[in-house]
Amino acid sequence: MDEGDQPPLAGIRVLELGSFIAAPFATRIFADFGAEVVKIERPGTGDELRGWRRDRGRTSMMFRTIARNKRSVTVDLSTGEGRDIALGLVRHCDVVVENFRPGTLERLRLGSDELTAANADVVLVRISGYGQTGPYRDRAGFGGVAEAFGGLRHVTGHPDREPVRPAAPVGDALAGLYGAIGALILLLAKARGRPHEGSRVVDVALYESVFMAMESLVPDYDAYGVVRRRTAGNLPGVVPSGIYPTSGGGSVIIAGNSSGVFGRLMAAVGRPDLGADPTLADGSARDAREPELNGAISAWTARHTAAEAVELLSRAGVPAGPIYDAADIAGDEHYQARDMLRPIKVAVDGEPEEIRFPGVVPRVPGAPGDVRWPGPDLGAHTDQVLGDLLAYTTERLGELRAKKVI
Repeated sequence: MDEGDQPPLAGIRVLELGSFIAAPFATRIFADFGAEVVKIERPGTGDELRGWRRDRGRTSMMFRTIARNKRSVTVDLSTGEGRDIALGLVRHCDVVVENFRPGTLERLRLGSDELTAANADVVLVRISGYGQTGPYRDRAGFGGVAEAFGGLRHVTGHPDREPVRPAAPVGDALAGLYGAIGALILLLAKARGRPHEGSRVVDVALYESVFMAMESLVPDYDAYGVVRRRTAGNLPGVVPSGIYPTSGGGSVIIAGNSSGVFGRLMAAVGRPDLGADPTLADGSARDAREPELNGAISAWTARHTAAEAVELLSRAGVPAGPIYDAADIAGDEHYQARDMLRPIKVAVDGEPEEIRFPGVVPRVPGAPGDVRWPGPDLGAHTDQVLGDLLAYTTERLGELRAKKVI
């Protein structure tokens, strides 16, 4: 491959000391765009994500998805020789990403001081529940707890029921994104001759990543005395917008809350009088008449199938879409046209099968990312990585394996 054809992060090496979702989500972004990501896993067991949501086989599709394009190296970091391996790898890395509870790396004698001593230029991304400072820093924190602490859970669900959890790891994914962004900020500053003075640490708290997605939650409280409540599937003040019933028991989501779209939506559903009503020109006024507007929209959608409603509204310039499940996504032509379903041969339980994995986001024309291989088997690259980077011989690898260090 010519130098000009190299993916944008080729030549960058990342050491992943994380598990579960947040840190691996961050490193997957690097891996998708050509960085070499070395994932450290515990010998014998590996990342617990390997066993999550697994109906058959030894390795879950969840792990195969999040650990794609990475190299799996088994190392017991609690041993002295394991620590030496980690520090040796750090000397060859640009970024280290971890998501242990604060203080864990320090107890392993792999804290920021030790990592910087091994490699003064290395960027350390630290993802934890509550961050590296503050009175709650030592609390255990998972994504679901962060979603509650960050304000998301309180506003999710129906007002007459208990809060519910989003059915996707929102907190972990957001933290992973912030972790990747933080690392890229420091790498970009270094590349432009403005290296960060002092510690090159990116401190990402799961709850803060969620909180930053909560719009004006606290400003609304301070300015208006408003504490947001659960509003089912709708956002407060964003009217008309939500899920509407269609014929045949289906439903469709419609976002007609901006002033221009509102007029087009009301014309499309046969109520141009509401679209032209000057008292509905303002978002707050539409909010006050939400039941009336939703009733008019629902009366129209109920006369159409979901596919008909989406087609008619799309023609009218109104954002609308179907409510998809996995089977719908797998069969959709737009997903296929955008290369968002990448077929890869994977041995699920014996012989390789063709499994479709999510494509690469974001799309960068001219410098695209790629899905080169799914999350690897445990320790699949141990000998290769330690041999290539640390010059470990076959004999040395055998000794470490006998001691269960690798």
